[in-house]
Amino acid sequence: MQKYKYTAVNLAKEKFSGIFIAQDEHDLAVQLSKQNLYLISYKIYKGTTPSSFFTLGTGKLTTADLTTFCRQYAIMINSGMSLMEGIDVLKAQPYSAFLKSILEVVSEDVKAGMMLSEAFNKHDSAFPDFFRSMVYVGEVSGKLDMVFNSLADYYENDAKIKKKTKSAMAYPTMLAAMTLGILIAMLVFIVPTFRSSLSSLDIEAEGITKAVYDISDFVLANWLYILFVIVAIGLVLFVFLKTEKGKYAFDVFKLKAPILGTVTIDLITARFARGFSLLLSSGMDIADAMESIQVVLGNRDVTKRFKRATEEVMQGSSLAVALQKYKIFPDMMIQMIAVGEKTASIDDVLTRSCSFFDEKVETTLSSATSKIQPIMLMLMGGIVGVLFIAIYSPMLSIMTSIT
Repeated sequence: MQKYKYTAVNLAKEKFSGIFIAQDEHDLAVQLSKQNLYLISYKIYKGTTPSSFFTLGTGKLTTADLTTFCRQYAIMINSGMSLMEGIDVLKAQPYSAFLKSILEVVSEDVKAGMMLSEAFNKHDSAFPDFFRSMVYVGEVSGKLDMVFNSLADYYENDAKIKKKTKSAMAYPTMLAAMTLGILIAMLVFIVPTFRSSLSSLDIEAEGITKAVYDISDFVLANWLYILFVIVAIGLVLFVFLKTEKGKYAFDVFKLKAPILGTVTIDLITARFARGFSLLLSSGMDIADAMESIQVVLGNRDVTKRFKRATEEVMQGSSLAVALQKYKIFPDMMIQMIAVGEKTASIDDVLTRSCSFFDEKVETTLSSATSKIQPIMLMLMGGIVGVLFIAIYSPMLSIMTSIT
């Protein structure tokens, strides 16, 4: 048997299209004729994810598209529309071409009798694992409207946190780039110019001045080798970070770094609180929720420890005790989970705590920025100051000898 996407007309010359399973093209025409439909055109229906190349996409849906889609679909389901009617309406909305093309396939699959979660699962390269897991939970629990609303809130807040993180790190990154630019300009252009001007005065360079002159000479004489080494190191790091070991090592570094570590842990905690409460409130049990939430933690080292905690919970351990054992989240989160376990309301506790952890992320980011900026400014000032002293100390020696 083969799936066909067909276009047919009835006696009133009205067009109909859909998916039909038939043995071959002749059988397709015969089966449609029994419904007073006459086949015009057909093609074998594959139902695969459309190529992002032809839709100018990246192969992944943007957070903005996911948020808007979830919010609008929740409204339509809540208003009484069927799943298929909702998809048909939404595929005409001004989404990206990539999402529209996927919704076309999802619509045809749902019309053919496939569950909505199964239809989305066919496009696992485009839709996040967490999204597809939640759609399945919504179908099983009969709470699809609540699930899609919660997903919209989740992606909306996650996007805000990511935006604030990038914004907080933009200024320190700019300062670091400026410091490097000033250092290169001083060593390559300014130091040689002053040295050339003072060479006729027969003044011997000493101390810090001689050290800076030597560094400048080395950079000018070996800049090609230096550039090659930097590029080579960059390529090695790039290739290493593409491997599983490299990704794991970088995730560990993000957790252990002095200031970055606190920000990373708070980000993971906020994401866990929102996602885990969403899973539990949708009707999923704790063990299944722990397996599903792993895809949104975003850190391999944390995920590794979380998997061990999940195994202990499945063996009968308390959730709070298991998480505390592997030191996955801050003590505040563990205490709140312990309270939720005692009152059998972990989802309510985490739902109420989401705003607290979101604010904590903002506070942590602001604190990290306020610490990094002075360090970068002091570093920039120190470099400029050392170079300034190295350049002008010979001139001060001349002025002193004259007086």
